[in-house]
Amino acid sequence: MTTFSEIAPLLEGQAIEVPSWAYGNSGTRFKVFGTPGTPRTPEEKIADAATVHRFTGLAPSVALHIPWDQVDDFAALRRYAEDLGIALGTVNSNTFQDDDYKLGALTHTDKRIRQKAIDHHLACIDVMDQTGSRDLKIWLAEGSNYPGQADMRGRQDRLAESLQTIYDRIGDDQRLVLEYKFFEPAFYHTDVPDWGTSYVQVAALGERAMVCLDTGHHAPGTNIEFIVAQLLRLGKLGSFDFNSRFYADDDLIVGSADPFQLFRILVECARGGAFEADSDVAFMLDQCHNIEKKIPGQIRSVLNVQEMTARALLLDRDALTQAQEDGDVLLANEIFMDAFYTDVRADLAAWREERDLPANPMRAYLESGYQEQIEADRVGGTQAGWN
Repeated sequence: MTTFSEIAPLLEGQAIEVPSWAYGNSGTRFKVFGTPGTPRTPEEKIADAATVHRFTGLAPSVALHIPWDQVDDFAALRRYAEDLGIALGTVNSNTFQDDDYKLGALTHTDKRIRQKAIDHHLACIDVMDQTGSRDLKIWLAEGSNYPGQADMRGRQDRLAESLQTIYDRIGDDQRLVLEYKFFEPAFYHTDVPDWGTSYVQVAALGERAMVCLDTGHHAPGTNIEFIVAQLLRLGKLGSFDFNSRFYADDDLIVGSADPFQLFRILVECARGGAFEADSDVAFMLDQCHNIEKKIPGQIRSVLNVQEMTARALLLDRDALTQAQEDGDVLLANEIFMDAFYTDVRADLAAWREERDLPANPMRAYLESGYQEQIEADRVGGTQAGWN
């Protein structure tokens, strides 16, 4: 039987990167809601991200999105983050908010537009060079809405060529991470709709090209933990974008819709060594807080991942393996479910206090006055958001 003290060393190094855009205003295709205290600058986003880390000890880096987080001096932005106790992490590109990209970016038939999209990614790599970021993450909102609209094979060829040009520019200590999404905004076909397509593209590029798995980017009923197992087995799981969904890509707080699914995913991470010190798998949130306050939403999110990680690590793998080898179907399932149902909240609270963190980070944040302070201070200017 695995004990909490035995898994504590693996929890010690847990790091969950938070996205800068989670602190800005967001919404649906119908409405973006503004909220008091929303950051107006990348610096204010970073300050909020640092606050999440201060209360949880789980979020030592913040991902950037270009051009949403464009500044004149990224080296200065890096120093600002470091002064607040966090690092600048993954750099995310954006080829989905420019009129030129209506029919594609890296896959476009027009060479000029493809080059424009490539140049944007090369500029993102320049940002990485200044921020010390390891990963360039690419998500492409590319595809078609109608049969016959596009040459699907030709688009794959152009994508491969474009990605190769970008990959050739990344440094020896940097990675290209290709995300996938099975639909939206294209509804007939999407150029990178699944893990297999992403894997095929990055495998052709080289060892520093990896797959990003967004937990919301799958059809209902998809066995996501099986995909995790496969990518870990192949050595191509570069990163997670954690969120939760009820129907499609809802970008809700991770673990809110199906905590058991999150547990099952993290069991495969433990099985595949993703929590080991030498693992290169990056764990990141990719969420938008449409109606809830941003910072508490991020605190709740990283705590959900920590709790399910602890439960996954408590799984008695020796007993499970024996039951599996014995063909004892019900015992194997019982052992699995016992770990999921284990209440680790008191153990985690004690673990935090031993590290001079608040036992209850959510309550500590709400009592800190930080939310009231930013709502009073951040008056005027333009609030950050993706629209």
